Amino acid sequence: MSSAGQTAGTQAEIDRALVLLHAGELVAFPTETVYGLGADAANPQAVAKIFAAKGRPADHPLIVHLASAAALDRWARDIPEAARKLAAAFWPGPLTMILKRHHSVLDAVTGGQDSIGLRVPNHPLALRLLRAFAAGNHAGIAAPSANRFGHISPTCAAHVRAELGERVPLVLDGGSCAVGIESTIVDLTSGVPRVLRPGAIGAAEIANVLGTDLQLPAGISASPGVPRVSGSLIAHYAPRTPLRLVSATALRIALLAEEQAKRHCAVLARTVAAPEKISQRVIWQKAAEDAVGYAHDLYATLRNLDASGCATILVEAPPATEEWLAVADRLQRAACGSGEVDET
Repeated sequence: MSSAGQTAGTQAEIDRALVLLHAGELVAFPTETVYGLGADAANPQAVAKIFAAKGRPADHPLIVHLASAAALDRWARDIPEAARKLAAAFWPGPLTMILKRHHSVLDAVTGGQDSIGLRVPNHPLALRLLRAFAAGNHAGIAAPSANRFGHISPTCAAHVRAELGERVPLVLDGGSCAVGIESTIVDLTSGVPRVLRPGAIGAAEIANVLGTDLQLPAGISASPGVPRVSGSLIAHYAPRTPLRLVSATALRIALLAEEQAKRHCAVLARTVAAPEKISQRVIWQKAAEDAVGYAHDLYATLRNLDASGCATILVEAPPATEEWLAVADRLQRAACGSGEVDET
């Protein structure tokens, strides 16, 4: 029997995870994006434990993780050809498709909506778990990020243990997540495909497969008439420390104001160099200048800065380009929710 502190991935650990899942318990596991808090998506008592462990609102839908695209018809209906094309192109991978739900899907999984989010993750440990759990019947694991609702998502097993502790009986340790931010979510329930959450797979890549343009999210506010999806609330991915997004030109001015107020401050800068003379009250963190590297490091960096004891986190705003859309989305939501995270 494994302890939460052990590195997982052996067959014994997979077997233990399967016993827990079939018994209606929770198992945290790695994906290429972030760690997920998993439960049997067809077991209402198990799904309820996800919401209880996270403190997640009951109307906030979950994403169901599948072993392969062969399970699509078990979980969705009226599946458009676009979904088959995207599955062939991007699964396993960081793409979630919103489709019309199969009649057998639990209301708790979909937040009471007529749609469902589905994906096949691209992580060897997750795929081993999912394939063993499916066992020929196309079972799925519902798995939002393995953290308290609204907090910074976890990208390593230690984050899960620190965040959820005894709320999760087993954490499968698959190392650091390769992508570092959540999957792209594309809605295929209406006539025009639309991106509801940007991620590592860009709209241009999806459009190239489908041969049609996609609607992009207009900021972080939810658009009327679109399905509610994971990570779509204005305040999300948030540190406990107040986080402010400032332009590169305004960063030094904002830092000066913090120093004059004699407040401890952390800075996450991408292009701005640290001043030659910097106060001991300032933590200056240099971020990767490319979008992929920045995304990979983002949540771990925010967790470290959040734990530093500073009063404010100043973040240099990323460029307003499609390449940076996913990072900007996460930072804007983090800024809206920071300093207001429920500690209970």
